[in-house]
Amino acid sequence: MNKVYLLLFFVVSLTLTPFLTHAQNKSSEKKLDQIVAVVNDHIVLKSDVDQEVQQYLMQLQQQQNQRVSFSDDIWYTVLENIIDRYVMLDQAKRDSIVVSDEMVDQQINQRINSFIDQVGSEQALEEQMGQSIVQIRADLRDNYREQMVVQQFQQQKRNKVSITRPEVEEYFNKIPQDSLPQIPEQVAVSQIVAVPPPLQDARTQARELAKQLRDSVLNHDKTIEEMARKYSDGPSASSDGKLPMMSLDDFVAEYSAAASALEPGEISQVVETSFGFHVIRLNKRQGDQIDTNHILIEVGGESYDDQAAIDKLEQIRDSVLTNDDITFAEMARKHSEDPNTAPQGGRVLNPQTGERLIALEQLDPALYRIVLLLAEVGDISEPKSFTMGEENESQRAFRIVRLDRRIEEHRANLKQDYNRIKQAALQEKQVEHMSKLLSKLRNKMYVEYKISVPNNVSTDTEQMLPNESNANNTGTEAEVN
Repeated sequence: MNKVYLLLFFVVSLTLTPFLTHAQNKSSEKKLDQIVAVVNDHIVLKSDVDQEVQQYLMQLQQQQNQRVSFSDDIWYTVLENIIDRYVMLDQAKRDSIVVSDEMVDQQINQRINSFIDQVGSEQALEEQMGQSIVQIRADLRDNYREQMVVQQFQQQKRNKVSITRPEVEEYFNKIPQDSLPQIPEQVAVSQIVAVPPPLQDARTQARELAKQLRDSVLNHDKTIEEMARKYSDGPSASSDGKLPMMSLDDFVAEYSAAASALEPGEISQVVETSFGFHVIRLNKRQGDQIDTNHILIEVGGESYDDQAAIDKLEQIRDSVLTNDDITFAEMARKHSEDPNTAPQGGRVLNPQTGERLIALEQLDPALYRIVLLLAEVGDISEPKSFTMGEENESQRAFRIVRLDRRIEEHRANLKQDYNRIKQAALQEKQVEHMSKLLSKLRNKMYVEYKISVPNNVSTDTEQMLPNESNANNTGTEAEVN
């Protein structure tokens, strides 16, 4: 078992663990359940530990892509971390750490919407859960609020931990040379993107159709659901044009602006976005979350002027290569049509770490093929087509790519990998800081075990349930294993 991973998973990198099974469990009586620990006014049930153990094993199995066996060691470690969570929760309350109702609702809505996407509809989810959406939200709210308070407490404590260069060097020098990882080839790249404009005739036709459909809804007793099923483009057509409750930030700016200006039940004017022409009905709004139906009329793919986008990029490429006073970053900020990279001079960042350097093998296939053909730092590719955006909101575009930096495969070292090593050293220091802090906090709070907690637990057993015992540890005698 990887104890470091357990500690990171439960203490440092706490994520919101409650699944919808929590709502199911909460609605049923646990007549045969067992109290395994008490923390101040909180009780820890054996079923709570079992559920988190299962979630941890599932996540670890997905990450390692192999079966992970249960052990008593894992079970008791999870128990200790649930106790730690209650300790942090009560200390956070003493520190006056709070989260707003809006933040809690946003997290719950995101989770429920992800499950609605999986099962197909709100009705299907309600049938599966045996509860209404309102009841599910109510059952999850307190648990989510507690988890988010703990998360903020941890973040505040982690942010107070800093690390010096000598500490990073000391951390690195403790690693045996034969244990230093091999760092794969990495690159830093920038891009300038051009989206093909629609041909004028096709654009006019699409706008007119959207206007006609809006008129049918407003003046001819048609519903937006009916019109969306018959005429709308895109994946939402099959669900009557309905988009689940989502943050305004998740939509393109034009859609968000038009929808947020509506009152519930109102129909928008025809709205043009990069995806086509929309007719939007606002169903409800909660904070910055909106629930809408829409009709989308796309401009046909064959009706876009690809050559105009290619010509634009070729002119930009020629300007950068032939004029020393013009930089790629400057042209990206002025002319790129990718909202994610244009403001930062076209720089493509690692989506997982936010860093500039990306392992070559982690590039998306289309970008990987371009980078392979760039031999020298400073080389700029010819315009290449690709799909921009998420799967459900994607569009065809063209881009030129500049190779900004390349680091060949090598064994980890301080010169080339300082930032990576610094993050690992800082994370270890944060773990140690949180461990010491939790030990101190436990001594100030009431902690009682209702089962025996062994000092050393065998990892051979495959049994899920620990042996029951009346042995207790209370108060300051409780120790973190």
